[in-house]
Amino acid sequence: MNKGIVLRNLKQVNGEAIDIHIDDGMITDIIPASKDQGAKEYFNETGLYVSSGWIDLHVHAVSEFDPYGDDMDEIGVKQGVTTIVDAGSCGADRIGTLFTDSAQAMTKVFAFLNISHIGLQRIDELSRLEWIDHDKVIKAVQRYPEFIVGLKARISQSVVKENRIIPLKLARQLSSETKLPLMVHIGSAPPDIREVLALLVRKDIVTHYLNGKPNHVFDQHGKPLPELLAAIERGVHLDVGHGNASFSFQTAEKAKAAGIGLNTISTDIYRRNRLHGPVYSMSNLLSKFLCLGYSLDEVIEAVTSQAAAWLNKPELGGIVVGQKANLTFFALRSGRLALLDSEGEERIADHYIEAKGVFTNGALITC
Repeated sequence: MNKGIVLRNLKQVNGEAIDIHIDDGMITDIIPASKDQGAKEYFNETGLYVSSGWIDLHVHAVSEFDPYGDDMDEIGVKQGVTTIVDAGSCGADRIGTLFTDSAQAMTKVFAFLNISHIGLQRIDELSRLEWIDHDKVIKAVQRYPEFIVGLKARISQSVVKENRIIPLKLARQLSSETKLPLMVHIGSAPPDIREVLALLVRKDIVTHYLNGKPNHVFDQHGKPLPELLAAIERGVHLDVGHGNASFSFQTAEKAKAAGIGLNTISTDIYRRNRLHGPVYSMSNLLSKFLCLGYSLDEVIEAVTSQAAAWLNKPELGGIVVGQKANLTFFALRSGRLALLDSEGEERIADHYIEAKGVFTNGALITC
């Protein structure tokens, strides 16, 4: 008798029904769905989907920070997300604490290091250039090379104040020295979005690219800026980063009409927008993209294989025999669901995604 377990009657996004055999946390076999009774059953439910574990490339996971903070597992495994990347909550002063705390979570955690050593202890962290401490950034990156996956710079007027584009130029220099890509938050001007895009290179991330603010990546006619198209051609990565104020259905429709494909879908989730909206959950956000007309395959790829590829962690982006089981289970429900963007616009979906659980670190966790 197999001493492991079998996850039964699960459906892949392509519609294929499978059983997944797991022993000691490792995937030992993937077979067509069967009635074999030789192992313990979990999720024996026809119609439930399985994918590799969802990855959220933009969260805020320092529980004590306000407004931008939350518990790692509340925004991770309890949402059907097995891997989260904290998007610059911490600069060099606190990144060690975040690293230590992450070891206690069931969710796998990585981080973007805020170029300001104070991080989000205050929300104008790039308003004083002396807070961008070169030596502290370098030492932090050297100390946590597997944990820090990039540098974060929030380049909007409320953060940089009178410094305009200077913090991004300093971030570019730090990126070159550390060999780490940038995640750049875009928002209100100044600086102008075209100045920002011009400084980005391959694998840098523009997060919040679907915001509805005047300083965004589409012109007054709804066409993508030439600078955006040039950045995409250079290999700059586009990340949703919904958040409290950075996702617009109308802007997302412009992107889709222009043929700008999804790279990664991320939540920019923290306690306030999880509990009170408009984000609520990764499932809710993925449902918004279904409502916009994207296929289930496109939506799930944006939180699995494409996110894993950016992280250079291919083992996180597939269901493969011989690898650790890193899985998300979800349902595709029919029924009306009200969905809200950051501009207060509501859309009614007729089908939606509902996370049901994960298998990670050798354990099943239900949502």
